[in-house]
Amino acid sequence: MSGSSVTSSFAVADYVVFAVMLLVSAAVGVYFAWTDRKQRSAGDFLTGGRRLTALPVSMSLSASFMSAITVLGNPAEVYRYGASIAFYAVSYVFTMLITSEVFLPVFYKLSITSTYEYLELRFNRATRLMGTMLFIVQTILYTGIVIYAPALALNQVTGLDLWGAVISTGVVCTFYCTMGGLKAVVWTDVIQLAVMFAGFLTVIIRSVVLQGGVINIISDSQQGGRLNLLDFDPNPLRRHTFWTLSIGGAFIWLSIYGINQAQVQRYIACKSMTQARLSLFINLLGLWSILLSSVFAGMCLFSVYKSCDPWTTGLISAPDQLMPYLVMDILGGYPGLPGLFVAATYSGSLSTVSSSINALAAVTVEDIIRPYTNFSEKRLTWISKGMSFFYGILCIGMAGLASFMGGILQAAISIFGIIGGPLLGLFTLGILCPLANSKGALSGLFSGMALSLWVGIGAQIYPPSNALSQPLPLSTEGCNFTTAHGSNWTSSTLPIQNFTSVAPVHHGDKWVLTDLYSLSYLYFSPLGTITAITVGLVVSILTGGYNLKVEPSLILKKEDTTIYHFIKTFTGRIKRRSGHLDLKKDREMTFGNANPAFSDFELDLAKSGLS
Repeated sequence: MSGSSVTSSFAVADYVVFAVMLLVSAAVGVYFAWTDRKQRSAGDFLTGGRRLTALPVSMSLSASFMSAITVLGNPAEVYRYGASIAFYAVSYVFTMLITSEVFLPVFYKLSITSTYEYLELRFNRATRLMGTMLFIVQTILYTGIVIYAPALALNQVTGLDLWGAVISTGVVCTFYCTMGGLKAVVWTDVIQLAVMFAGFLTVIIRSVVLQGGVINIISDSQQGGRLNLLDFDPNPLRRHTFWTLSIGGAFIWLSIYGINQAQVQRYIACKSMTQARLSLFINLLGLWSILLSSVFAGMCLFSVYKSCDPWTTGLISAPDQLMPYLVMDILGGYPGLPGLFVAATYSGSLSTVSSSINALAAVTVEDIIRPYTNFSEKRLTWISKGMSFFYGILCIGMAGLASFMGGILQAAISIFGIIGGPLLGLFTLGILCPLANSKGALSGLFSGMALSLWVGIGAQIYPPSNALSQPLPLSTEGCNFTTAHGSNWTSSTLPIQNFTSVAPVHHGDKWVLTDLYSLSYLYFSPLGTITAITVGLVVSILTGGYNLKVEPSLILKKEDTTIYHFIKTFTGRIKRRSGHLDLKKDREMTFGNANPAFSDFELDLAKSGLS
């Protein structure tokens, strides 16, 4: 494939496969709208009546934030920077353990629909409204990008109609969220997760066949420096190392699984806390599977184009187009299979957008409408459906706005993570620090937000100019093909590249902000979290936090953690065993040990109090 250019485009069969995925998703919404037509409360619509089980919820959790950016972005990341992103697997473990032990027990026992309701119960209404507004702004911005970015990448490579794809996916999402509520969102996520795996497997299997086996792909990746899995450099300025991905990544994913409305709304919809905890750990297997699939797809991408990089040669204009280019290159002759990959890509978009729409409707009804009105549950149910429809249309509009943002897209995605860090610090203050008061909470939130935004925006304006964040080398030595313009091209003369690069910034004398702006982007979230907690605690102490009386249900209690119950059970067994040995010793001193079997019977009588 290194010596050919892609000229194929979408066939009728590809459009059919893509359309079937959309129709099935819409049908799920109709089904749950019919089966739950007698819903009497907004809570049932937004939380599925809290009767869901672990398996579908876990699959929905896995799909929710594995967007099209994951399907297209992760393989491109491996292609350009190597497979070190596999270390995210470690951050997933930390995330699920901390979410299960710290955040889940508090949120589940309170039976709240919106996570931001907790902020009012713990601090005050101003804190709740601030958290709600930050969530709404970041989610609308992110959701618009999730719809538009993959549509643009696929349009430029496959010829799939850009606005037809944007509007159709947005409309279908809005439809089944409005009709079926959380149940529809969860079950469509299950279907879409299966489609995502099918898309990845199609590309991987075909690549393995073309390259002569898995061993050859691994060997190519090793020789190309892509298997950089032993990078334990603690330098925080390095873009991706074991430490940045496992520690920084854990903070980012905690801000999603621990406190983000879209994820919390799912696991508190389970019918018991045991089911909720189980859903988190089954979801861990799903996250690992998606990560492994995307990393290996990136290795396949490199193996196929190791001698002729389509980005350097100008055949594509952005890294996100690498996977669609590969699909059309190796699967273009198999009608329907490119459509399956596009369906997989949009399944990632649908799962993320539907989760966001449902979460936005929930926080709007619970945090902004319900506290200030006396509407009946029936009316609130209709308002919930109306808000789902409203946010769906708004997200489609945001996708239109994203089309004019150009290079700001990546910055907007970074800001999504930056905002999550201070919010994570705010919730952590409330749950783990009994002396934290409302003054400390708001001070910590604003401080964390100011610092993380400052560093994040500074990194966009003054990007790192050193070798710590540069992509791995790519080759064009094997290129020799006819371009779409009809002229023969060889590696000795590169065509004009239709992408722009940012010139390195020279700072002159070294100053402290140079290193701060060069900080790995994965540390922006920990920076905001730690700042929010530190400032919040200091301000709380200075404003009388020691005298604060907090409702016990709003603070994590050791009795609510599985670790406490494990230790209690373990020590109980040791005590029982110790008591057993003491009784046995007393018996041997009294009766001797001539008949051990009879003595054990006597021991049982002694333990029961009958001897």
